[in-house]
Amino acid sequence: MPQHKRDYYEILGVSREATPEEIKKAYRQCALSHHPDRNPGDKKAEDKFKEATEAYQVLSDEKKRGVYDRYGHEGLKSSGWEGGGFASGGFGDIFEDIFEDFFGGGAGRSRNRPGRGRDLQVGVELAFEEAAFGAEKSISLRREEACSGCRGEGTKPGTSRTACGVCRGSGQVQVSSGFFSISRPCHRCGGEGSLISHPCPSCRGSGRAVIERKVQVKIPPGVDNGLRLRVTGEGEAGVRGGPRGDLYVAMTVKPHELFTRRENDVLCEVPVSFAQAALGAEIEVPTLTGKAPLKIPAGTQTGKVFKLKGKGIASLNGRGVGDEEIRIFVETPAHLSEKQKELLWQFAAASDEKTQPFSRSFIEKVRKIISK
Repeated sequence: MPQHKRDYYEILGVSREATPEEIKKAYRQCALSHHPDRNPGDKKAEDKFKEATEAYQVLSDEKKRGVYDRYGHEGLKSSGWEGGGFASGGFGDIFEDIFEDFFGGGAGRSRNRPGRGRDLQVGVELAFEEAAFGAEKSISLRREEACSGCRGEGTKPGTSRTACGVCRGSGQVQVSSGFFSISRPCHRCGGEGSLISHPCPSCRGSGRAVIERKVQVKIPPGVDNGLRLRVTGEGEAGVRGGPRGDLYVAMTVKPHELFTRRENDVLCEVPVSFAQAALGAEIEVPTLTGKAPLKIPAGTQTGKVFKLKGKGIASLNGRGVGDEEIRIFVETPAHLSEKQKELLWQFAAASDEKTQPFSRSFIEKVRKIISK
């Protein structure tokens, strides 16, 4: 029998909403723990290392992760993406990190290459209707950008970096350790491969500056509390021309005065008078898009639910719209005039309330309890 494949998120111990950085960190921990070099002769550790590597191969790739999230292992299999092999982009970095932990620092990594910027997260509060129908929000955030004075170079305008004389511009120095000869970041330039003799006065040589920006974010219809929306390329600027990180927008939806939400359906309680419930009536009820007519049949009781098709919230994946459920409650008048009291007493006398269905059922239940 074919072996059942475990869930990739479960293998790495992360949630389905995990960021790329969280996934990378989790894989690094798994790889360090189960790497064959640390567990010689341990077949179980080797299998776990391979399993974690396969999971990271999929979840670190945006397209593969999208297919896996929607269709699982079968979707990857039909796309020819399931199984071994190493994904490009990301494995080189992470294996160098692991090698660094094995040998105690800087195995072959140079800091003078492009690096991806940090991901950021901000919170946004939405009105109930904005969550239902979508909205465009202007979000203020502070993020690191390339310094405008030196364009991210860190050098004073008109000057340039000079190659490090110790590592000769490579950023690395060779160190022998037993049978191994490994590279470590140069102590003179810190792995940069170059030195700044005349730093930029604006950023003091860092090449970075914290800037407040406004980002326009399109909120799709159907979002709900706790959902995180990823805005690609709106995180912090990359290092030395590297790509920007992403911005994650966490949603908080304010409660509504009339409506509550249950998945893609909305619920609303509507009061009707005793006369309307008893005689029947056509009333207007609130919906997210305005008022709608609703026919109340004679004899409607408190708790009766009517459904308005298609008056709910659009599905986030674009597949249909929920309904609105109207729950009726019959209002008992609290302050009656003498004339109203007289008419109700006449009604009570004429209807013989003991013969009403609910009253009769209640009396029968009482009799059963008493006769026990």
